[in-house]
Amino acid sequence: MSGPPPKTCITCGRGIAPSEVYYRFTLVLEGEQDVLDTPRAGSGTDELTALLKQLEASPESSQAMEEQVHWERAGVVCAACRTVVMRTLAPPTEPAGPH
Repeated sequence: MSGPPPKTCITCGRGIAPSEVYYRFTLVLEGEQDVLDTPRAGSGTDELTALLKQLEASPESSQAMEEQVHWERAGVVCAACRTVVMRTLAPPTEPAGPH
């Protein structure tokens, strides 16, 4: 009788034996903006046309642009990597400076 196949930690790449504890995660980052620039009176269509031309001329792929707005990953991490992820996502104990 065979057990479940071993899992692989998405962070460090180490194999996780079926008898080891692992942590399943799903992470979604979604871009948001609370206030949009207010278009000048009568220029809304012109600004939209200029923005569309700028996007079409961009060297970035449509997938890269989409990932700036919506990025999603899921997987499993080992116990050691869980500690690193938890530390990274924990609120800072003191105010952080600018990035």
